Formats: sequence, C-alpha cells, structure tokens
Amino acid sequence: MSAKTHALRNALTGSTITRFMGAHSALSAKLAEEAGFEAVWASGLEISAARALPDANILSMAECLEAAAEIAAAVGIPVLADCDSGFGGVGNVAHMVRSYESRGLAGVCIEDKQFPKMNSFVAGNQDLAPIGDFAAKITAAKEARTDENFVVVARIEAFISGVGLDEALRRATVYEAAGADALLIHSKIGSPEEVYSFREAYRGELPVIVVPTTYPQVTAEELAEHGFGGVIYANQGLRASITAMRTVLSQIGGDGSTYGVEGSIASLKDIFALQNVDDLLARQQRHDELTATYDALA
Repeated sequence: MSAKTHALRNALTGSTITRFMGAHSALSAKLAEEAGFEAVWASGLEISAARALPDANILSMAECLEAAAEIAAAVGIPVLADCDSGFGGVGNVAHMVRSYESRGLAGVCIEDKQFPKMNSFVAGNQDLAPIGDFAAKITAAKEARTDENFVVVARIEAFISGVGLDEALRRATVYEAAGADALLIHSKIGSPEEVYSFREAYRGELPVIVVPTTYPQVTAEELAEHGFGGVIYANQGLRASITAMRTVLSQIGGDGSTYGVEGSIASLKDIFALQNVDDLLARQQRHDELTATYDALA
C-alpha cells in the first residue's frame, strides 16, 4: 500500500473538502504543494498546452504518463492523473492503471466521452460513450490495480454534452455499481446550479468532485457545505504563467534589457531552492569527506 494512495482515499472520504491544484510539470506541482494544496491534479489540458498541442488525445498515453510521473515524484502530496477517456478500450485502461500505479500516481480519472476526446470547453464533439462500455472500463481499472487504495474516479460529462441531470444520475448509479471510488461531475455554465442539482439528487455513497472553471466565484467552503468531497483548480496555474511570461517577455523586448523586470521575477536563489540545490551541495560535501577518509585507508 502506498502512503500517497492511502492519503488520497482518506482525503476524499474525510470530513473536509480536498483541494487539488492543476499542474503540468514537476515545478508547477512543487509550487502547488508550497501553496498548501492537499493534492495535485496532473491536468490533461495543462500537459497538452505546455507542449502547445490541443487537449484532444493528441499526446500518447506514454507521453502523458511521463509528465504525470515527473509531477508525482516531485511532491509529497498525492497526485490524481487526468487520463481523458482511458486512451482506448478496456485493455488500454488496464495497462494505463498498472502503468500509472507503478510510477507513483495516487489515482486516475477517466471521463465518459468517446475516444478521442475533445476538451470539455471547446466547441466540438462532446458525445458520451455508451454507459455499459464506460462502466466496463471502470471495472477493468479496478481489477487492474494492485493497491486497493489506488483511486479510480469516474468523470461524468452529461452536462457538458447537454443531456441533463437525469442522464448524469443514471450514469452515476451505474458507475458506482461498476466500482468507481469517486465521481467527478462537470459543468460549463457560469454558475454552480447544475453541479448543485446533481449533488442534491445523488443518493449514492461516493465522494463527488467538481471543477469550478466556469463558476470561479464559488468558494471551497461553499462547495463543502453542498456536500462535495473535492475541488479541482484545473488550469489556473498554467494560465497565470502564460500571462506572467507574456508581460515580462514583452517588457524585456521593449526595453532591450532585463533591468526593468528583475525586481518582479523570481530570483535565482528561489529557483535553486525549488531545485533542492542545497541537498545536492550537502551530498557533494559528504562525498568529498568520504573520499578523503577512504583514500587515507588505502
């Protein structure tokens, strides 16, 4: 049993809401941990965007896994991986779970859209997968894991595809029966009305996670009061970095020097701290001391 899988499962079923911050790299995950978030979301959108590619299953599972594994290795908090629609059929899903579990991820989230998927906020094909087919993927994911605490989240896209609350609830019931450990209910309207209606009507036992990208006015406290177990801030870190880089790079280009931005950007000392350079120097010093000791014995 992994400490991180145990931590994620306990967090989602605990008495307080679990806050996930989206990340696309080891560095962004470390900043999320530094900021006090309880968990990290290895975001499919962020990982794709960091490579200047659409969030539409353009990247292979191996590429997404490598990014997620680097994120997980960099932090002490659990990481839940965004695995789109599972990268294919039940065989792909089983292979995905074994691969992500072996690389230190605490769980995976798969969504009930057709492969290849399109990002939920893009105008395009948002057709749902047949309910039985997706439920079989959930079961395959559960059967493939070796750690019973490894979390499998079923993401319901009924509101995204426009088929409404009744379909979302029908799918929730089936996915719970198929063995999902948690549900993620997604909405793209500008208020939490849809997700609130789902949480009020859902009578199952699973924790429910939300992603308030289009209703940012809602606080984690308010979501907890409505019975949600987790909230994912799925893309704000990446969006902040794009804005900051555009501003700074534009100023450097206009000024012809970096002088005007040096006071507003991270110092090299800050970067070295995030890189654990002090640990490296301590190890090198220990190496030198041991080398001298063993040379004296020779």
